[in-house]
Amino acid sequence: MTDPQTTERTAGGLVGKLAGKAKAAVGGLTGDEDLAREGRLQEAQSEAELDARRAAQTAEQREEEAELERRKAENEAERERLRNEVAADEREAQIEREREEAEARAKAEAEQREQQAAAQQQAAASAAATEERRAAEERRAAEEEAKRLEQQAARAESRADAIDPEESR
Repeated sequence: MTDPQTTERTAGGLVGKLAGKAKAAVGGLTGDEDLAREGRLQEAQSEAELDARRAAQTAEQREEEAELERRKAENEAERERLRNEVAADEREAQIEREREEAEARAKAEAEQREQQAAAQQQAAASAAATEERRAAEERRAAEEEAKRLEQQAARAESRADAIDPEESR
């Protein structure tokens, strides 16, 4: 029989529950009501401890699940932030590509206009040079014609003097 005044520690949990059942059964068989009551109390206490452990395990599991969900939410938020960052980087890269393409088109158009202007200037210079050569050729031909006509006039005058020498005086 146990003394309620002692600080004896009884086993809890499943072993304590079995020990409590055993005490209650022995107390019931022997007519020791104190031992039977102690067995029932130990069994109830062990059951309460088992319930408390189950509740603690359930609470711990829920906390772990909540922590897992929090981490999942954090991961998803980070994933979304990274997707947004990548999308922003891609938009910036697209804008930069479009800007570079526009600059390249503008540069190509400017070079084409410069080439056209240079070609027009070269064509104008070529036409001017051709016109100068043609004008120089015409001047030379006119000078030769004038020289030929002067020579012809001089011969004609010489003949006229030979025909009528008095008229030239």
